[in-house]
Amino acid sequence: MNEEIAVQLTSQPKEKPDEQHLGFGQYFTDHMFVMDYTDGQGWHDPRIVPYAPISLDPAAMVFHYGQAVFEGMKAFPHESGKVLLFRPDQNMQRLNISNDRLGIPEVSGPFVIKAIQKLVDTDRSWIPQAPGTSLYIRPFIIATEPCLGVRSSYTYQLLIILSPVGAYYSEGLQPVKINVESSYTRAVQGGIGFAKAAGNYAASIKAQNDAKKEGFSQVLCLMPLRRNILKKSVA
Repeated sequence: MNEEIAVQLTSQPKEKPDEQHLGFGQYFTDHMFVMDYTDGQGWHDPRIVPYAPISLDPAAMVFHYGQAVFEGMKAFPHESGKVLLFRPDQNMQRLNISNDRLGIPEVSGPFVIKAIQKLVDTDRSWIPQAPGTSLYIRPFIIATEPCLGVRSSYTYQLLIILSPVGAYYSEGLQPVKINVESSYTRAVQGGIGFAKAAGNYAASIKAQNDAKKEGFSQVLCLMPLRRNILKKSVA
């Protein structure tokens, strides 16, 4: 894909948050990346636009059949003035593995990395400098066709949003308490547990809520039937 990425800059930049109290995923930068997919046309119209709510039809298939995948990575400032990403090509490979499993069209990994770089550069001033902070990058794809019928959507949207963040857990870099979950499972053989699908995380919330009531920060899921260690519930 060789299409140029159009850029529309915001006329109303937001006030930046206090870097000492960022939390995780609570603040978002001034811009986002958007690209559309249409069956027969492929991915098209890549653009960087001001961060804003998106408009979807109530019948958009993502709401009813769960075709939604995402990735997560971080950008870090370097003393040289450069901004560093850690192995984004591996994230793109995993994104396409998730796409394949959920019947979503493949994306061009190099092009999406180019889009990430351009978006991060556009919102470079949002990269926090305080120790333990970074700029979180969230690419995701959703099915947008308005249709009630179980099949692959004919249209999709890929978006990338950025969020200045601190540590994910309140413990920071200290050890966290993890509950070994014996009642619920995150994945089964032949399922979609290996994919970064939105539904996988919805399935883990009940166990996480129960664990937090007991003072735990996270859940360790077990392999179904055999009940040996599968993986921690957040990928």
